[in-house]
Amino acid sequence: MLSIFKTIPTHMDYKGQKLAEQIFQGIILVSAVIGFVYGLIIEQFGWTVYIVLAGFAVSCVLTLPPWPMYRKNPLSWQPPIPEIGGETSQKPPEGIKKKKHK
Repeated sequence: MLSIFKTIPTHMDYKGQKLAEQIFQGIILVSAVIGFVYGLIIEQFGWTVYIVLAGFAVSCVLTLPPWPMYRKNPLSWQPPIPEIGGETSQKPPEGIKKKKHK
C-alpha cells in the first residue's frame, strides 16, 4: 500500500519554484481584485472573501503538487568523490593548533 506513495515525484527545480511562486501570486492578486470589485458592486463583503478563498484553492491545486511543468530544468550534480582509505570523517591533524581570533 505505501509503495504507491514512493512512486510519486516530490522534487521541483529552482526555475519551477520560481514559476510556481509567480503563478500563485498572480492567481491570488487576480482573485483579490475580482472579489473586491464584485463585493463592492453587490455590497456584500462575504462574496469578496469567498472569491479570494476560491482563488487560493485554485492556486494551491496548481502550485503545490510537483507537476511536470515545474521539473523541466533538473540540476546536474557532480559525481561523488571516491574516498581514499577507510576514514569517513575529516579530522584536522592533532599537531596543528587552531588560531584564536581576537
